[in-house]
Amino acid sequence: MRKIDVCPTPELLHLYHLENKIVVVVDVFRATSCMVTAFAHGVEKIIPVAQIEECRSLQQQGYLAAAERNAAKVDGFDLDNSPFSYMKPALAGRTLAMTTTNGTLAITKSKVAHRVVVGSFLNCGTVTGYLRNQPFDVLVVCAGWKGKYNLEDTLFAGAVVCNLKNDFAIEDDSALAALMIYDAAKFNMLKFIAHSSHVRRLARLNLTRDIEFCLRENLYDTLPVLENGALVEGLK
Repeated sequence: MRKIDVCPTPELLHLYHLENKIVVVVDVFRATSCMVTAFAHGVEKIIPVAQIEECRSLQQQGYLAAAERNAAKVDGFDLDNSPFSYMKPALAGRTLAMTTTNGTLAITKSKVAHRVVVGSFLNCGTVTGYLRNQPFDVLVVCAGWKGKYNLEDTLFAGAVVCNLKNDFAIEDDSALAALMIYDAAKFNMLKFIAHSSHVRRLARLNLTRDIEFCLRENLYDTLPVLENGALVEGLK
């Protein structure tokens, strides 16, 4: 039977074997939610990079560039890390370069996997439907916050485990814990995480609208996948 596991933070990735696994990277607040929203609104590709300097170099080559650190836009870049910024018609058909505090780093650290896909609550049903039809074990990698655990990414991981628990064996306690947390929170996730560190951080920046949006489930039918260093739409 295929197995599913959860890595609570990229700092623990060295404990997992990624070869012959599908990795689902999640950064609910807000990188992967932005990526999913971008593809749902017609973006062609996203090049995720770990460092600001890499992103700036791509911007100088003519790409639109998004950069975020500490939940704020980095000066000199075109886009921030709000999903509402990726709904603009002018972005359709474009290739974006993107760097964020946590999400793009988690993607680059996971690239040795058989396949890397991007997940969020916005496309959770599409992600789990895809995984159910693949012959590979699954690892959900939570982007966390600067190497530390966070609650919202674990909630998403729990949703994935919940959707796949009849098709995959739960590999370890981290996956079981994520499932239990999601079961406790699923009827009112916003209330459940209201006092979590990143919700408080974003609220201080008047980004409550982003928080609420990123917790909407199954809004988009899109599957960003990593191919040759860039995210593309995997359902084409």
